[in-house]
Formats: sequence, structure tokens, C-alpha cells
Amino acid sequence: MSGLRVLAEPFLAEPAQLLPARQQMAFTLMFHIIFVPIGVALPALMLIAEYKGLRRADAVASKLARRWSHVAALTFAVGAASGTVLSFEMGLLWPGLTGRFGEVFGIPFAMEGVAFFLEAILMAVYVYGWRRLRPRTHFLLGLPIPFVALAGTFSIISANAWMNTPSGFTVAADGGITDIDPGAAIFTSALPYELSHFVPAAYMAAGFTVASVYVVGWLRGHRDRYHRLGILIPLTVAAIATPLQLVTGDLAAAGVLADQPAKFAAMEVVTEPGGHQPEILFGRYDSATNTVHGGISIPGLDSWLAGGSTDTVVPGLSQFPLDERPSNVNVVHWAFDVMVGIGTLLFLLVVWFAIAYLRRRDVPRSRLFLYAAAGAGVLTYVALEAGWIVTEVGRQPWVVYGHLRTEDAVTRADGVWVSFTVIVLLYTVVGAATVATLRAMSRRWRRDDETPDDAVPYGPRPAVPPDAGRAAAR
Repeated sequence: MSGLRVLAEPFLAEPAQLLPARQQMAFTLMFHIIFVPIGVALPALMLIAEYKGLRRADAVASKLARRWSHVAALTFAVGAASGTVLSFEMGLLWPGLTGRFGEVFGIPFAMEGVAFFLEAILMAVYVYGWRRLRPRTHFLLGLPIPFVALAGTFSIISANAWMNTPSGFTVAADGGITDIDPGAAIFTSALPYELSHFVPAAYMAAGFTVASVYVVGWLRGHRDRYHRLGILIPLTVAAIATPLQLVTGDLAAAGVLADQPAKFAAMEVVTEPGGHQPEILFGRYDSATNTVHGGISIPGLDSWLAGGSTDTVVPGLSQFPLDERPSNVNVVHWAFDVMVGIGTLLFLLVVWFAIAYLRRRDVPRSRLFLYAAAGAGVLTYVALEAGWIVTEVGRQPWVVYGHLRTEDAVTRADGVWVSFTVIVLLYTVVGAATVATLRAMSRRWRRDDETPDDAVPYGPRPAVPPDAGRAAAR
């Protein structure tokens, strides 16, 4: 019966708009976040490849840079469109949030708008300029793109960090918001660890994903320089970001422990506060009895990770009222374990890659490594989505931690299930069109590899002989 109760509980939530609004926001965010790492990190990958192409007159590296820029432009467009929908949903689905706190946390959103337009302009110049600018000029005009992308990331993470650790305002006696301090609202205590945790994650996701595409080609027998560079450049970037991610992940956990102890207790599924807390892997939490069933328990490890000693006191779920605990502890805990587990596996993979590359200066030959690298792109996205689930579900029942409950921020308008259905259908079409476009680009590139004009990445394409079409047809 407890399982049925858990399944039915979300559908009994009040008001009735709360469940579809949360589902729609979650679906839109999880779709949008697929394109965010590519938008943040792929510009850096393409500039590394272009720099290599210019410095060593390497036409293969330049070709990779040009093709990655086309992928970056496409994913930027889809990511920007889906991000714009998120902005509208903030106002339509959560009027209690934007109406009361819009003047406070709206500042980072305004900054993100400026970064978005700058990135769009620079990306358009970069992609359009391949055949129209001198190589050095083209490269220099592309250099600001990764930094503008990071500025946009800073803005969005700042807004999210504010929702987790709100500051920069005063609540008046009548409940109104006064004394708004933009600096304090932007630079909250959660910003450093959220930002430092997400940026390496974006570079990991982009690096492993791009590399996995070329690893699949390598496994299919395309063992040429084009695929070799397509593996080594992004995989090297991912190998640098992965250890950083583990360090910043530990800092983020310490920050959550200090700022949001209820979320930390849910992440680690700690039932009672105290020292000598075990690290419980997976298992099932029962909110009715405040107990954990099953799972793998490692004695003292949670306290040691939290404070460097098994005596470290860790908060437990029992010290928080039921209506102030995360609404679904199991989702938060499992997502946290999935994120950490995948991060650990990817760290082992990059250690393997580093050792193998230092020995041979080439792509590792082991097929086990290649199969693992081929799957790493998907795994990083699973970890990325799991991380956002921890952040967002773990903050519940608060939309603004300690100040505004999610149920008080949601719209009272009808038709949210309808809008949710429309969004699912629309994004399914957009996602399918994006995949189809990427596949069409890949097929065209394979055809271009068989023609001599694609070997020249800069300047106008060579003139095509008048009988080239008839010759190709024959």
C-alpha cells in the first residue's frame, strides 16, 4: 500500500495546477539543458581545433573546426528557442514567483538576454565568415564566443543560486519586498559552488559527447586523421574537466550542507541527525516511518565526507517538519547517487585515457575503452540531468528557499495540462527535426569528403567544372 500511496501522492497535490505546472517546467528544462553544454563548451572546442589548424597548417583540424561551428550554430538556435519558452513559463506558470520577486531575481535574466544577443551575433559572424574572412581575422573574431557563453551561464546560474539561497532584499511587515540590493541578489552564497560545479560539467558533457560520435566512427573502421583528431581534442578537454568536476562537486555538497540542510539530508538519505553517519547507496526511503529499506551502507563514510571525520554531525530528515522536507526524497537521493556514480566512472575512464595517451600519443587501442568512450556522451547527459533533479527537486517544497512555497507561486488558471501536452508534442517535433538535421549534415559531410573543394576551409569554394555534375551522375 505504501508504494501505491507514493505513486498517488503527486496527483492529490493542491492546487490542481501544481502537478502539471511542475511537470511542464521539468520537461522544458530537461529538454533545454540538452543543448546548454554544447552551447557553452563547443565554441571552445572549435576554436582549439581552428588554432591547431592555423598553427600547424592542418587542414583536417580546420575542417573539424568549421563543421563543429555549424553544429554549434544549430544547437545554439534550438537551445535559445527552448530557453525563451522557459522564460515565458516562469511568468505564466509561476506568477506568484515573478510577481513578488521579479524585481530581485530578474536582474540576472536581463544580463542573460544581453549575453544571448552578443553570442548570437558573434556566432553568426564566425559561421558566415569561414569563406569570407582571412583565417587570422576569422579566428580572432571567434575568441570572445566561449567567454560570452560563460557570461550567459553565469546569469542563469546566478538566478538559480538566488532561488536556493535568496538574499538582497527585505520582507516588509505587509509581506512586500523592499531594500533590493542587486549585488547581493546576484552574488549569493550558492553562486560560487553552483557555477564552479556546472561549468566543468558542461565541458565534460560536450567533450564526451563530441568524442563519442567519432569513437563510433573509429569502431566502424574510419581510422583516419579526421576521426583521430575528432576523438583526441574533445576527449582531452573532457579529461581536464572531469577531475575539476569531482573537486567542485565536493565543494558543492559542502555548500548545500551549510545552506540547505534538508536538501543535504535528502541527498544522503540521513534519517536522524548525528555523527558516524553511513553512506547509503540507493535504498528506499519511507517517509511514514522515516526509515531506509535496502541499499548498500558504508559505515561512517557520510560523516567523513561531510567534515573529514566520522564524528562530523550531519543533519537528519527527522529534524525538519514533514511539510518542509523535500517532497520526494527517493528521487533526490537516487538522482544524487546516479550523478556521483557516473562521475566516478568517467573519472576512471579519463585516467585510463591519460595513461594510454601518454604511452602512445594516440587513441587508446583497447576495444573496451572505445566502447566505454562511445557510451560516455550519453552517460554525461544522464549525470547532468540527475544533477539538476537534485538541485530543483531537492529545493522543494520551496520555490524560493525559506520564503515562498511552490504551491503558493503556481498559477490558478485552468488548462495547464493542455499547455503541457502542447509543449511535449512541440518539443518532440523540434527534437526530431534537430536530430534529422544533424544526420543530414553528417551525410553531406561524408559526401564532401569525397570531393577536393572541402579540403580548403577558408575563402570561396573552388570553381566547379561545368561537367562535374554529369561526371558525378555517371
